[in-house]
Amino acid sequence: MIYFNYETDFELANEDKLANWIITTIIEEGCKEGEVNYIFCNDEYLHKLNVEFLDHDTLTDVISFDYCIGKEVHGDVYVSVERVRDNALDFKTKFEDEIHRVIIHGILHYCGYKDKTDADAELMRAKEEYYLSRLD
Repeated sequence: MIYFNYETDFELANEDKLANWIITTIIEEGCKEGEVNYIFCNDEYLHKLNVEFLDHDTLTDVISFDYCIGKEVHGDVYVSVERVRDNALDFKTKFEDEIHRVIIHGILHYCGYKDKTDADAELMRAKEEYYLSRLD
């Protein structure tokens, strides 16, 4: 199951469509749907988690906690709506496109994709683009 939770005034307008897209992505990547919680929050909320759990004193747009069991996808994906808005401006893209990119980014991590090296980041970006094209 895919769950959407809100610690801010922001709410997704199309939760059912997005949940189906996420599930389709998981299956297409050869994984099995488990329980994934998305928590939409602000910079302060996510910064606190970043410091407390990852020892990173920086702002970020997304943090994912992976609880996968083999190929069964489980996890919590925290998204700073503020950071996504700022990134959309910086990257000259629509907010909706950027929030969808962050949503699928967390799932791709659970499906085994990394983004620490240049090559891994390039593959991750290609996968994001592929699945974003499938949303429309």
